[in-house]
Amino acid sequence: MTEGFPPHLSAARITVLGIQPGNPPFRIVEVDGEFVGRAMSMADVLQVAAEAGIPIHDIDDLDEVRWVGGGKYAWTPH
Repeated sequence: MTEGFPPHLSAARITVLGIQPGNPPFRIVEVDGEFVGRAMSMADVLQVAAEAGIPIHDIDDLDEVRWVGGGKYAWTPH
């Protein structure tokens, strides 16, 4: 039984938050819960993470990157 247990949250060090309004829209990237930069594409996420010293080997691996408020293809508001 798994009742009473919280859902699994990724242990990913990189978190990409939901879309923020702007021109162009962007997503905030955090490392270990701290703001490290803005991303306007998946390539930006890779670059921001690398600059923070954390290489991403597989952007689809939920143990590497946690996507909040939309997946890796969500870059513009609805």
